[in-house]
Parts: sequence; C-alpha cells; structure tokens
Amino acid sequence: MNRRPAGDEDGSSVRPVTEPSRRATLRTQDAVAIDAAYEPGPAPGTDLAIVLAHGFTGDLERPHVRRAAALFAQRAAVITFSFRGHGRSGGRSTVGDREVLDLAAAVAWARSLGHTRVVTVGFSMGGSVVLRHAAMYRGRTEAHTDGVVAVSAPARWFYRGTAPMRRVHWAVTRPTGRMVSRLGLRTRIHPRDWDPVPLSPVESVPLLAPTPLLVVHGDSDPYFPVDHPRMLAEASGGSAELWLEPGMGHAEHAASDELLARIGDWAAKAGAGGAAE
Repeated sequence: MNRRPAGDEDGSSVRPVTEPSRRATLRTQDAVAIDAAYEPGPAPGTDLAIVLAHGFTGDLERPHVRRAAALFAQRAAVITFSFRGHGRSGGRSTVGDREVLDLAAAVAWARSLGHTRVVTVGFSMGGSVVLRHAAMYRGRTEAHTDGVVAVSAPARWFYRGTAPMRRVHWAVTRPTGRMVSRLGLRTRIHPRDWDPVPLSPVESVPLLAPTPLLVVHGDSDPYFPVDHPRMLAEASGGSAELWLEPGMGHAEHAASDELLARIGDWAAKAGAGGAAE
C-alpha cells in the first residue's frame, strides 16, 4: 500500500511504458470485466509473454507497474492487468481468492495472441495469486503457466505480525477501512469473508513442480518478514530458487531496476525451458 512514485527510492532511469500497444477488456470465468494491456516486446512474434500481477491497491496504470512492464518488455511481450476491484476493472477485490480467475484470463489472452510460453510475475498479493494460479491450472493449456515468480509474497493467510499488515486487515475487514480504500486508494473490497478459505500460498507450492519457481523477497520488508519466503522455498522441496535481497522493502515500489532486470532475465530463461541461474 506504499503510494510513493515508482523508482523514487532506487533512482530509476527507465522510461515507463505509458501507452500500451493494445488495450482489452477480458472476461473471467465468473463474468467479471478485467482491464488488460499488451506490449509486444522487443521482437513481435516472440513465443514468450510475461504476465505481471500487481499488489493490493495497485492497477495496471500505476507508475511502478508501468516501470516494471517497461523493463520486462525489453525481454519479452508483456501483459499487465488490473485485478478485480482495482482501477478500471469491474467487481470487488477478494484480496487473493477469486483473483486467480483474473490471472487465468490474462494468461489465456497471452496464449490467444500466439504466445506458446507464459511466465507469471506477481508482487505481494499478486505473488500469492501467481502461486495459487500455477497450482490450480496445471496442465490446462488455455491458462497454465511455464514459470512463476513470486515477489514479496505472503506464505500464509491472516498474518498480522507487522503494523502494516494490521492496517491492511483493518482496511479489508472494517466498513470504514473499505470506504477509505474505495475513496483514497481506488480499491473496492468485497465485504464478505472467505468461504471456504482458499488454499494458502505455502500449500500451493508443492503442487507446482516441475514448473520453475523463483521466490524474491527483501530482508527489510515491513509487511512480511523473511520467514515467509523461506517457508515458500522450503515447501518446494528444494526445487525453487530463493533470492533474499539486502535492504529491499516491499513489492513493486521497492524493486530496483537492476532487480527487475534480473527477474526479467530469469523469466526469459525459464520461459525458454532452460534452467534459470
């Protein structure tokens, strides 16, 4: 929920992608309209697409999302989208539950555009969604993923161990908090509790293999301490890569250009079927 301009803390010199080449409204399995955008990347016709899943209170037009898209677009085609309840998308946010359907629609769109390899990269809430999506859509050719990157993702639900996460829970669970989120953060939150509680990120990870998985986390993350990424990596049985980034805070806002470039390189290699280094 950091609202600072993208690149503010890392001195970004990358010009964001401000006008995507193609804009579309996708329709999810439960009939929610999802605002999405497409960049063909450095070489139109490339097999690989990176689908970027933003964090809670973000959307595809936020500067930090456009900055990440610009860096990824130097390596592959890129699809960005706004989760339900965010930006121009319809519906209301379920904070990581039915958002899996939004990501599935974006991945299916990438494949409909001719991309035979798709890697998902998610930040914070989006990180939890890419993990759950990969577990739920294994083998489904229209929406499966060929590689997964989870950045600043929680390992378990209902975590309240830090002050920022206690504020998030207030925003999600209280009527006043939801009103503040709607008016101040352009995020419309569903008032009902999860029923049933969805599979958690850490429960999803063992279901991903053999899909390549990269877990990225800052050791100065104010939302989720480093036991979260370690739990995710351990749940993979040793198949996941773990990057603990010194001095990094939380999600898109804290990711430096250099880190985003490394993530893009990993995604390109994983999407090509190679072993990422």
